[in-house]
Amino acid sequence: MTISFKGLAQGIACAALVLGALPAAAKEFRLGLITPPPHTWTKAAEAFGAELAEKSGGAHSVSVFPAQQLGNEAQMLQQLQTGALDMAFMTIAEVSNRVPNMGAFYAPYLANDIGHAAAILRSDTAKGMLDVLPQEAGVVGVGYGSAGMRQILSRGPVNSAADLKGLKLRITPFDPILDFYNALGAAPTPMPLPAVYDALANGQVDAIDMDVELINVLKYHEHADTILISNHMMFPMVGLISARVYAGLSDDDKAMISELMAKHVDSTLDVYIAKEPEWTDALTKVGKMFKTVDSEFFGEAIAQWEATWTAKAPSLADLRKTAADTQ
Repeated sequence: MTISFKGLAQGIACAALVLGALPAAAKEFRLGLITPPPHTWTKAAEAFGAELAEKSGGAHSVSVFPAQQLGNEAQMLQQLQTGALDMAFMTIAEVSNRVPNMGAFYAPYLANDIGHAAAILRSDTAKGMLDVLPQEAGVVGVGYGSAGMRQILSRGPVNSAADLKGLKLRITPFDPILDFYNALGAAPTPMPLPAVYDALANGQVDAIDMDVELINVLKYHEHADTILISNHMMFPMVGLISARVYAGLSDDDKAMISELMAKHVDSTLDVYIAKEPEWTDALTKVGKMFKTVDSEFFGEAIAQWEATWTAKAPSLADLRKTAADTQ
């Protein structure tokens, strides 16, 4: 069969037109989280994926992998750095293990409550702290969300901070919270989220550091005697894109994906502002000792934390000022 040069040229021209009409870099992105499917973060991730598919005309989609399906946060952060994972909604806790300055967000009583925490996380000071992430952690941070404020749940009575001494207390594995509970004389015990319920049930841990959403949703209170509403730390989340993946996106896709992810990450702040009072009130009805405490309860532990982290986290002073200005 003979094909003329004219026919070949016309064929190439037609193919170019067809290809030009297709999305330049259609992709199915993978997004990992540690939270279970019913969790606020997971729902926000799914909403982000749905809107990205819509706004990109179906060119892009997001497959969400909750509940550590792709590994724990340390493993997912490594995958983000290599480009093996595209995106994640991740605790600032894990990021602070690579970028200690981010530990400033965990200053005890930096925020008065979840509404105040949201104002801090939406500030220019907080947003500016994301600028170093591509260089220092191999990821692009698009904005902040939250998992509410931290509380303490104990298998035994807690009438003072002295009652926490020596207790095996489950924490998320990162230095700022480890230092806080060490200052209190507790025995902080890093443990992944899926293991917490059984560990509390069988006495592997005596207490846990947790937010009121998961205390309710995962029914941790079933194996506890005391619910201590302390609001002692905020627990921020950040929306991350692999810097390697981000570098391969078109400028338009960079803008669209960053804007939409930031929107849905930020939406978690409003969810917690609306629902944290409901979740807290629900815990008053589960038949456990329910106590509300403030910074005085923790005594010198807060000052010890500040002494340690002022040097480690240069942004702490600016965040404290921002917190004061946004009250």
